[in-house]
Amino acid sequence: MGQGLWRIARNQQLQQQGYSGPGYLTREHGRRIPANNASNTSHRKQAQGGIDIYHLLKTRKSKEQEGFINLEMLPPELSFTILSYLNATDLCLASCVWQDLANDELLWQGLCKSTWGHCSIYNKNPPLGFSFRKLYMQLDEGSLTFNANPDEGVNYFMSKGILDDSPKEIAKFIFCTRTLNWKKLRIYLDERRDVLDDLVTLHNFRNQFLPNALREFFRHIHAPEERGEYLETLITKFSHRFCACNPDLMRELGLSPDAVYVLCYSLILLSIDLTSPHVKNKMSKREFIRNTRRAAQNISEDFVGHLYDNIYLIGHVAA
Repeated sequence: MGQGLWRIARNQQLQQQGYSGPGYLTREHGRRIPANNASNTSHRKQAQGGIDIYHLLKTRKSKEQEGFINLEMLPPELSFTILSYLNATDLCLASCVWQDLANDELLWQGLCKSTWGHCSIYNKNPPLGFSFRKLYMQLDEGSLTFNANPDEGVNYFMSKGILDDSPKEIAKFIFCTRTLNWKKLRIYLDERRDVLDDLVTLHNFRNQFLPNALREFFRHIHAPEERGEYLETLITKFSHRFCACNPDLMRELGLSPDAVYVLCYSLILLSIDLTSPHVKNKMSKREFIRNTRRAAQNISEDFVGHLYDNIYLIGHVAA
């Protein structure tokens, strides 16, 4: 029931194997140490690694008790740390045994914010009877609804007071959430360009190399499978945002949003050319430099060469 509890159970098993043998109290490097050396061994262990897990096991109600250690007998900080490694399903199961500990609001608050990093309700005064455990269930239900029908999913979040009816709030929610189906998200953003605009402005491409920034952009906003108006819109918005984040670099290289747009399209085409198994004759570095500088004449040959090297070594910008 989670890695944290497994470690406790495993340590308990090892301690029982080491201390239960007649006349022997511990094992070290595969050798049995006689009982008369137990005192020195104990002091050595405490000096090297602090309090031994054996002393924690003494907190059990009785020596005859079997199974997992009782978390209620441990310090609360240690118990909460162990339970924080569990996911929602395992935490619900743990609440059947340790109800007060596993239902603690801090644990469920951590689960909510680690999965859905931003919700409007986080910044509001909680209503009467508010529970992060209940909020987790609503967020999970809303995500499943979104992955079936994006509009119904967003409406569900709003009806529960989780999200405000604001493009900026919806964009923040999408930016900080990884449970939404990317195909459904792409459809939703294509229809809600106001949300897309706010989502683009949340990206910070300062001091990033162009292909790496483009990869980060497409990790949050997935590119369509085919060329079309939506892809052109994405590249246009990215180009303006990249230039806004790197004004000094743009002046130094003499680049404009239109030039960055051309470079982005060139990088996408180069990515397809180098990674597709159907393309036998791969584009050479010299060909890429010649074709790119023909479309954007002010770009230096060295800079375009570095772009080619990045795609050749790292891979597709929209994978």
